[in-house]
Amino acid sequence: MKLDTSKIKELREKTGLSVMECKKALEEANEDIEKALEILKKKGLEISEKKEKKEVREGKIGAYVHTNGKIGVLVEVNCESDFVARNNEFEELIKNLCLQIAAMKPRWIDIDSVPQEIIKDKINEFKEIFKDKPENVIEKIIEGKLNDFYKENVLLKQNFIRDESITIEEYIKSKIAKLGENIKIKRFARFEIGE
Repeated sequence: MKLDTSKIKELREKTGLSVMECKKALEEANEDIEKALEILKKKGLEISEKKEKKEVREGKIGAYVHTNGKIGVLVEVNCESDFVARNNEFEELIKNLCLQIAAMKPRWIDIDSVPQEIIKDKINEFKEIFKDKPENVIEKIIEGKLNDFYKENVLLKQNFIRDESITIEEYIKSKIAKLGENIKIKRFARFEIGE
């Protein structure tokens, strides 16, 4: 089957993946770009899950200072090799993470970093607010409210500012799939004048 080269080009522009990977995905999806994107996303998640256990001892520290000089960010992002740490894709990831942290003010990297006492306080707060509701409804409300809290305060759960359709966690997983190495955010600090 001869594929439409414009579709391969379009898929490449959307994903940044190789011509062969885009071609295979389009063949599998019968030239449907949306289906091909889903196939590539699924393959990327599978790759990132395999890579999660690998140690990350290399990486870079990214820095960003907003043009007004009132907001600054430092972030340490680790990967498996120095080769990937020097890659343009990795550098772009760090830059985007700095911008995300500057704009969205996350407090923690992942859900495991959120102190248990804060989670307990939030649960108690929601229980008090919705105490008149049935117990099974309260549990669902609490789950939804906690997810909202995480989306606002946990970096990996926030929507990516450059593509609201994905979270930072999904964005990082796409880079893991593309670069073929595990990538982890080790730590970050955000500074703002007056805070």
